[in-house]
Amino acid sequence: MANKKGSHQLTRADRIKIEALLKEGLSKAKIAAHLGVHRSTIYNELKRGEYEHHNSDWTTEIRYSPDIAQEKAEENLKVRGTQLKIGNDIAYANYIEDKIVNEDYSPAAVLGELKAQGREGEFNTTVCVATLYSYIDKGVFLKLTNKDLPVKKNKKRGYKKVRKQQARAAAGDSIEKRPEEIDRREEFGHWEMDCVVGSTLPTLLVLTERLTRKEIIMRMPDRTANSVIRSLNSIERRYGVLFRKVFKSITVDNGAEFSDCKRLERSTYGGKRTNLYYCHPYSSCERGSNERINRDIRRLIPKGSNIAKFSKADIQAVENWVNAYPREMFGFATADEMYKAQIEKLQ
Repeated sequence: MANKKGSHQLTRADRIKIEALLKEGLSKAKIAAHLGVHRSTIYNELKRGEYEHHNSDWTTEIRYSPDIAQEKAEENLKVRGTQLKIGNDIAYANYIEDKIVNEDYSPAAVLGELKAQGREGEFNTTVCVATLYSYIDKGVFLKLTNKDLPVKKNKKRGYKKVRKQQARAAAGDSIEKRPEEIDRREEFGHWEMDCVVGSTLPTLLVLTERLTRKEIIMRMPDRTANSVIRSLNSIERRYGVLFRKVFKSITVDNGAEFSDCKRLERSTYGGKRTNLYYCHPYSSCERGSNERINRDIRRLIPKGSNIAKFSKADIQAVENWVNAYPREMFGFATADEMYKAQIEKLQ
C-alpha cells in the first residue's frame, strides 16, 4: 500500500522498488504516486543514485543504482550536523586529492592502496569509499570535484557508433574451441589483443594477460595485419624462448588487422608460437579484460586524440601507469606484482 504524500525517508526497499519501476518504464510521476511521495522526492532520489553505465559496445548511458543512492543517504545522515573527520587531517586530504587529481586514481584505488601497503597509520584519519565519494559530492576538497573522478571524466552524451568488422579468417579457431581453463582464468599465459585508435594514424596495439591483467601497449604506424604481425614479432624477440610459455594463446576480435591467422601464430624462429582464438562478431564482451583496461588507457589518451602527438616515452608511461595501478580484484595489488609472481614461477 502506498504511503501518504509528505515527508518520507526512502528506505532500501523503496529504492529497490524505484529501480524495478524504472525498468518497467513508469514515469517519475507514477513512481512517486506508487510510493506515496512528492514527485520532487523521486527526482532528487534519481539524481542521488545516478551513475554512468558502460555497455560492452562502448556506448554509455545514465542509470540509477539503489545501492549508490542508499550509501549516499546513509553518509548524509552521518555527516549532517557533525564535523567532518577529514577536516582534522589536512595531510590525508591532500594525499587523496593529489592521487585522484594528478595521478588519475579512483577513490577506491587511493584508499585500497594505502590499506594494501599498510600505510594507513601514516595519517590520523581514515574514511571508507562511500564517505570519500560523499565528501567529493559535497565539495569538501579544495581542488577535487566530481569532474576529476574516472567515471565522470571526459563524459560525452549520446551513443558511440559500433565499428563494423570484416568476417573472420576461415583458418582461425573460434572462441568456442578455446579450452575451459582459459575461460575460467585458471592458467597464466593467455592474452586478449585489440587496437586503440585515435583521430588519425598511428594506432595502438594493446595486449592484456587474462589472469594478471598485465598490459602491453605498442604504437603501430597503421591498423593493418602487417603492422600487427611486426609488433607481435617484436614482442617475441623481446621474450625469446620464454615467449611460448608466456603467450600460450591470444584472443582477438574479427577485425581485418587480425585476419592473417597463420602469420600471427607462426614464430619468427620457425614452428608455432601461440594459438589464436577469434571472438564472435560484435561481441567485445568476450574480450572483457581488454575492453576494461582500454577504458583505463582512454583516461590518459582520450578518444579522438591524435596518437602521433604521443611519443614512445609517453606510450611507455601509460603502460607503466596501467600496470602499477592498484586493483581491487587483487586486494589492491598491481598487475605488475601479479605478473612478476607468475614469471618467477616459470623461471
